[in-house]
Amino acid sequence: MSTSKLDQELAALVRDGEHDEAEAVPPVTGSTPPTPPTAPKSNWKLLVALLVMGAGIVALVMSFSGAAVYAKSVDQVTAEAGKLQGRKLRVEGKLVHGSLKRREQPCEYRFEIAGGGAVLPVRYAQCVVPDTFRDVPGMDLDVTVEGTISQEGSFEATQVLAKCPSKYEMQDQAAKGVAMPHGPMGESSE
Repeated sequence: MSTSKLDQELAALVRDGEHDEAEAVPPVTGSTPPTPPTAPKSNWKLLVALLVMGAGIVALVMSFSGAAVYAKSVDQVTAEAGKLQGRKLRVEGKLVHGSLKRREQPCEYRFEIAGGGAVLPVRYAQCVVPDTFRDVPGMDLDVTVEGTISQEGSFEATQVLAKCPSKYEMQDQAAKGVAMPHGPMGESSE
């Protein structure tokens, strides 16, 4: 079989490499046993820290569950009044025209909001309401109240928010000669 010069050189390099590896390996002396591989150390500190963090997150979530405010519509609140007593609620509806009454002593507002074919009486036992909270004839006012349902079935509001009418609604009402519910820069028109 004829071998080329290249094949002969490769064979010689392979033989030389085998001799180099044999010389590089130190002789085994049989008196020292091999050391077993070490088992990975369990990290208890990390496990405890993760458990403490997890417990903290669960406790934080549980503490906020009592402060939750349920957003409901007027018809949902009137239908589920017994079940929702004692819970903080946020109810959105439209102010029923002609229902807004103010009493001086003790200072409070009483009004009704409607939505979904239901009407909810609201009592707000404070003297200050938003500037936009006005009963303007011919203009629907969106109202959001926060509070709880009383045992009598009325809504005891702790906060009243009134949506400001759009500038287009205001322009239509001004063209009809109706006074704006609030003046420029939030000033009252009264």
